[in-house]
Amino acid sequence: MEKLHHYARLVRLDRPIGIYLLLWPTLWALWIAAEGVPDLTILLVFVAGVVLMRSAGCAINDYADRKVDPHVARTKTRPLAAGLITPTEALGVFAVLGILSFLLALLLNGLTIALSLVAVLLAATYPFMKRFHHLPQVHLGAAFAWAIPMAFTAVTGEMPPLVAWLLFLAAVLWTTAYDTMYAMCDREDDLKIGVKSTAILFGQHDRLLIGILQVLTLLLLAWVGILSSLGGWYWLGLLVAAGLSVYQQWLIRHREPLPSLQAFLNNHWLGMAVFIGLAVDYAF
Repeated sequence: MEKLHHYARLVRLDRPIGIYLLLWPTLWALWIAAEGVPDLTILLVFVAGVVLMRSAGCAINDYADRKVDPHVARTKTRPLAAGLITPTEALGVFAVLGILSFLLALLLNGLTIALSLVAVLLAATYPFMKRFHHLPQVHLGAAFAWAIPMAFTAVTGEMPPLVAWLLFLAAVLWTTAYDTMYAMCDREDDLKIGVKSTAILFGQHDRLLIGILQVLTLLLLAWVGILSSLGGWYWLGLLVAAGLSVYQQWLIRHREPLPSLQAFLNNHWLGMAVFIGLAVDYAF
C-alpha cells in the first residue's frame, strides 16, 4: 500500500490541477465539434484519457528530472527525487499508463487512433526539452492541446477544420502563458542548475509577454466563437476569462514564487469559465 501511495504521488493524483488544465480545452473541443453534448462513449474515453495521459506525463517528467528535482526546493520531496521509488519503476508507470491510454483510443475511429500516436510522442518528449531550448512551455502546450484535433476527428470522423486549429493554437498560447507563471516559481533554482524555461528567456519582460499571450488566447477564442456562431453565454464566459487574466497579472506583479503559483492555479477557473459559457450556450 505504501508503494501505491508513492506511485499516486508520482503521477500527482494529490495535485489534480494538471488534469483540469488538460481537461478544459478537451471539453471545449468536444462541445464545439458536436455542437453540444458529445456522444457519451466519446466523452468518457476522452475524460479517462486526460487522466491517464496527464498521469503518464508526470511519471516521465520525474524520470527526466530525477537528477534535477533533488536540487529544487519545490520538487525535492517528489517520490523519485526522494529515493522512495526507482527510475525503473517510474518508467514502468509511464509505460503502463501509456498503454492504457492507447487501448482507450482503440474505442475511437482510425483517424483518431493515428492522432493518438502523436499525443504519446509529445507527452514522452516534453520533459526532456528544457535541456535543449528555452521553450519547453510551448512543447507542453502542443502536448496538452493535441487533444483538440483528436476530439474533432473522434466526433466527426474527418480531418479537423479551421476552427479546431484556431482552438489548438489558443490552447498552446494559453498553456505557454500559465506554465511560464509556474516556471517563475523555480526561476532562481533553474538558473543555478542550468534548466531552461520561458520564464528565464522572457526575463524582465515576463509579465508583458505573458500578457500578450493572454490577449492572443482570448482573441483566438473570440475568433472561434464567431466561426462557430456562438452566442451571449459564450461571450460572457470569455469576459470572465478576461477578468481572470487581469487578476493573474496582478498576482504576478512582484514576480514572487507563491503568488506566481496562485496565478498558475487560477487558470483552472479560466478554463472552466470558457467551458461553462460554451456548454450553456449550446444548451439554450
